[in-house]
Amino acid sequence: MSHASHPTTALPTDQELVLKVIPMPGDCNANGDIFGGWVMAQVDLAGSVLPARHTQGRMATVAVNEFIFKQPVRVGDILSFFSKVVRIGRTSITVKVEVFAERFRSQGSYIKVTEALVTYVAIDDAGKPREIPKP
Repeated sequence: MSHASHPTTALPTDQELVLKVIPMPGDCNANGDIFGGWVMAQVDLAGSVLPARHTQGRMATVAVNEFIFKQPVRVGDILSFFSKVVRIGRTSITVKVEVFAERFRSQGSYIKVTEALVTYVAIDDAGKPREIPKP
């Protein structure tokens, strides 16, 4: 994967900004890039924001349908997580999450670093799937 600079990417206008975070040195892997598992955890948090509005109660991550690391994430990047609901089922909701990095030295320009499709299921107090309330 090339570390060369990429043209500026426009941020999505059809999705909601649900999280902004800056990775720190303690989040690095042995290569000095941000550990993929850290990015995945942030995507899971960001992905849960919109489904929470629909489930109105407990929910759990049940599937990561797709997860693509497009570019490395570096210490000091300002990460913007955008999300949109792509499917609402009887008990589950699938969201697309796209992550854009504003590099520490080139603020104001963005590159997409990660995209994912994550499914959450509404659960009751016993952890069993329950129907999502109708709006």
